[in-house]
Amino acid sequence: MLALPIERTWDGHPVERSRVARLELTAGPGHLVIRAFAPLGEDPPPASTPGPTDQLWEHEVVELFVVGPGDRYTEVELGPWGHHLVLQLEGPRRAVARCLPLEYAARVEGRRWSGVARLDRSLLPPGPHRVNAFAIRRIDGQRRFFAWSPVPGDRPDFHRIELFGSAELPE
Repeated sequence: MLALPIERTWDGHPVERSRVARLELTAGPGHLVIRAFAPLGEDPPPASTPGPTDQLWEHEVVELFVVGPGDRYTEVELGPWGHHLVLQLEGPRRAVARCLPLEYAARVEGRRWSGVARLDRSLLPPGPHRVNAFAIRRIDGQRRFFAWSPVPGDRPDFHRIELFGSAELPE
C-alpha cells in the first residue's frame, strides 16, 4: 500500500489534523485501487448526476496525479457525491483524453466522506512514476488547496509536475 496523507497547504504549511485528507493506493488485478478519506467542506455537489464530471476541480475534490517519463500523466479526481474525472495529459494542462472510465463509489458520513475507485492500469503512464495528491474544498466561505507534496509559487498550480515525489505504485 502507498499512503499519501494530504497534510500541508499547497505551498507547504502544515494543516490542522481535522483538515487532513488521505489517499491509499493498493493493487488489484489489472487495476489500481484508490481509497480517499477526507473532511467534508462547504461546496455543494455538482449539478450533474454522479459519474464522469468535466471540470470537477471547480467543486470539492481529492486528486491523484501519476506522472511517467516524458511528462505524460494521469489525473484522477474524486468527489464526495460520486462524481469523478479521469484525464490523460501530455505536458502540463494538455489533456489528450478526458472523462475516462472509472469504477467509483463514495459516501458521506457526518462531516467526513470516503470513496473507493478502481482505475484500469492501462490508463496510467508507464513507470518509473512520480506522484502527488491534492484536496480542494471550501472552508469558512473560501476555497482552500492542500497537497501531499507542496507546489509553492505565486498561486496554487497542481500541474507543476517537476515538483512531484517519486513513488512505487503498488503492483
